[in-house]
Amino acid sequence: MKFTIFTTGCKANQWDSYVIHQRLKEAGLSPSAQGHADLAVINGCTLTERAEADIRRFISRTRTTGRDVKIVLAGCHGQVYPEKAFGADLVLGQEEKFRSELYISSSGVVRQATRDFSMEKSSFNGSLPGRTRVFFKIQDGCDRFCTYCIVPFSRGRVRSRPVDEIREGMRLLKEKGVMEVVLTGIDIAFYRDPSCALDLRGLLRLLESAETPPRIRLSSVDPAYIDEELAAVMASSKKLAPSLHIPLQSGNEEILKKMGRNYGAESIRNTLEMLKGSMETMGIGMDVMVGFPGEDDRAFLDTVHLLESLPVSYLHVFPYSDRKGTRAYEMGDKVADAVKRERVRVLKALDATKRAVFYGGFVGKQVRIIPEGKVYKGAYLRGYTDNYIPVYVPFEKSIENKVVHVTIKSMQSNTLIGER
Repeated sequence: MKFTIFTTGCKANQWDSYVIHQRLKEAGLSPSAQGHADLAVINGCTLTERAEADIRRFISRTRTTGRDVKIVLAGCHGQVYPEKAFGADLVLGQEEKFRSELYISSSGVVRQATRDFSMEKSSFNGSLPGRTRVFFKIQDGCDRFCTYCIVPFSRGRVRSRPVDEIREGMRLLKEKGVMEVVLTGIDIAFYRDPSCALDLRGLLRLLESAETPPRIRLSSVDPAYIDEELAAVMASSKKLAPSLHIPLQSGNEEILKKMGRNYGAESIRNTLEMLKGSMETMGIGMDVMVGFPGEDDRAFLDTVHLLESLPVSYLHVFPYSDRKGTRAYEMGDKVADAVKRERVRVLKALDATKRAVFYGGFVGKQVRIIPEGKVYKGAYLRGYTDNYIPVYVPFEKSIENKVVHVTIKSMQSNTLIGER
């Protein structure tokens, strides 16, 4: 039997799909392209309405291939909204998706109505999801229950991967030639080794002297966890990339309280000033949500003005999306879709400005990148700097998946062009 996997959502989902892929191969199934598969597994995000739309589109495309395909909708969406199957033959929950091979002949819904999930075992046997950059999930689950977020229900309670398993995984990835590992999870600030309670800072110190790929990057980190100790660990490291992605969501104090966030605008400003003081060229990205219930023009402008004043490298902007089961779903004073679209447009324009300023500061300077294998614009390889700036260099097969130093020669429409 041939299978294909379609993944939507976060970096943790990318890891989960890799594990599902490995389990299906071990069960004797063969990976295939969508149009030739007998089994289609959708590891579906359910964070927003747009994520649901992606699931519906994939199912619709799969049904039009003309093949008799078994469609499995698994993961976050299947866990919290099993009744919204969109025509899938089988719905699997969060725990069950890692045993998809056991349910191939089943139909309907197979899911535990619980928040108590296990941490799946990591395995790097066989092929990898990539060589230049691999996402390695070290933590899962969330207990914050921010008012807009369905993730605590879809991902369950906080749990962490044992440090010995992480260290062995890093050794294997290095052995396989992987150049960059992104440590990811749902909220890696909550990482705690289950046996000795080692936290994220302690894990990063341990990895500094362990066998690992040459570059380690952190995925999204809650701003309340970022302190001088974490900054010092990152600044002194020879492996940790000086880049962070921070979920801000709003720059208005009242909206942050309604969201259930545990920080304020001024503390965000202090955190970023501290980070830039420790690592001047650090790349800092931010998640920003627009249109949360009750966000009026004044509240939105607070967010705009805060972001304009912060040393941010780029923004990830998205509109608030009602999720049944969250507290925000029951709130009144909803923001009109047209208003949300305009606010997204304003912040995307600010994102372009922020990128231009940050990227432009590196023109004429030498940077370190790891070119990936994909060819862009017919003649370029792309690699990311340590501080997460994409750089395009003339194609040379010999530099794929190697650490190389290039000089930034120009910037064209927020695209940096480098030469060796």
